[in-house]
Amino acid sequence: MPTHASLRAAICTALLSVVAASTAIAQTAPPADAPPPLAFEVASIKPSPPMDPMVLMSGKAHLGTHIDGARVDIGYSPLIALIMAAYEIKLPFQVTGPSWLNNTFFDIVAKLPEGATKDQVPEMLRTLLADRFKMTVHHETKEHAEFALVVAKGGAKLKDADPEPAADPSADPAAEPPAKPGEVSMSTDTPEGRMRSSFNPKDGTFRSSGPGVEISGSMTNGMLHMDATRTTMKAFALMLSQISRTTVLDKTELKGSYQLTIDFSMEDLMALARASGEAVGMREGGGRGQNPADAASDPSGPSLAAIVQKYGLKLVSQKSAVDFVVVDHIEKAPTEN
Repeated sequence: MPTHASLRAAICTALLSVVAASTAIAQTAPPADAPPPLAFEVASIKPSPPMDPMVLMSGKAHLGTHIDGARVDIGYSPLIALIMAAYEIKLPFQVTGPSWLNNTFFDIVAKLPEGATKDQVPEMLRTLLADRFKMTVHHETKEHAEFALVVAKGGAKLKDADPEPAADPSADPAAEPPAKPGEVSMSTDTPEGRMRSSFNPKDGTFRSSGPGVEISGSMTNGMLHMDATRTTMKAFALMLSQISRTTVLDKTELKGSYQLTIDFSMEDLMALARASGEAVGMREGGGRGQNPADAASDPSGPSLAAIVQKYGLKLVSQKSAVDFVVVDHIEKAPTEN
């Protein structure tokens, strides 16, 4: 059963750095005349060393994903996160495999081949996992319950965010702001730009910022509290996905940036975690937990409805075909560099 401490760490990590019958789609061999799969020019993979608390608190830990020019630097990434990045999926429940994928961490430094772009990194990660970890997978398309975030009757009740300050043209976009005392900080490159996040394990406070997003909050006294001074509806839907551990899609058609607050009890969060399994989608020998959407919409249990209804929004339960990645084989240790 998940504890308050483990759940708080899991959710803050997520915030730091989303069918009637199943049909298996086995990997097929490419045509003989097909070009070889894209691959990094060179790649170094090393097991991540144990986290030093003093290094964490100094803000100098090797964390996150950075793509600068032709260099890709990934720090302290569990294999589950690498698989998610390789197959461009947002939530862990879409991956089924051995439970140790969650707690086996690696550092990767790789070089893009000449002319390659960051959009091609996922394909290169797939090649890397296949070549170095001997990973094989198949895909299953299943009908999956999810939520659509829509504007309720009567219209949205949202407050516009203050204008985003203009970027300093003389500032180095790759420079990392200094971490505050006691904070664990990291940054990750996303399609929208670089996201910077930090978490203070002593007082449970956290903050995250990036293009169109400014969020701070805390997980203390049995409550999750979040203040979003600036967020898009797409980012808000992703936050709800991370909290509920199920898929929430932005269908509001609202294009601005807004101010929002979220308050959710730890007991409700733990109930959602129990519904989905603490390590979502990951069970020894494969298999998934129950669909957390059922718990999230259960009027007798924790509900996301209270979070969104005060903003003139609502969640509509729906089902759609979702791609699941099933890991058939993967080695715990990669082949040598």
